Parts: sequence; C-alpha cells; structure tokens
Amino acid sequence: MKWPENIILLCQPAHSPQIKPIERFWLFLKSQIKGQVFNTLEKLRDRLNQLLSTITSERVISLTSYDFILEALFYAASM
Repeated sequence: MKWPENIILLCQPAHSPQIKPIERFWLFLKSQIKGQVFNTLEKLRDRLNQLLSTITSERVISLTSYDFILEALFYAASM
C-alpha cells in the first residue's frame, strides 16, 4: 500500500478507546459540563461553544499527545 509522504501510518488496535487521542478530549469536555442541566439542545450547544472557544491549542496538545504518536512524528521528521 502506498500513501503520501506526509501521512504517518499508526496502527492501533480496533475498539481501543483508551489509546485514541480524541477520547481524552471528550472526557475533558464532559468533565466541564458534568452536573449541569440543559433544558434545550440549544443551551447545550451554547455552553459547548463557550467552552470550546476557551480551549487553547496547548490544552488540546496536552490532552491528545501520547508518547507513541510523538515518537512516530519524531521518527517521521528524522527521515
């Protein structure tokens, strides 16, 4: 199989949410609204938009960076 040079193949087991970066991000988002009650979907959307607007790129990196991903990026950069 061939893919572009700027694509890094990272093999992950299927059904392994504990190693998928987005799962840690969702946990963070859910922790920020835990216990809050939203009477409408619109109010939930507003709260999520407010929350998302405050999240910095550094925060996203800290939540989604795993050693195996960083090692793959480092390896790819050295090629």
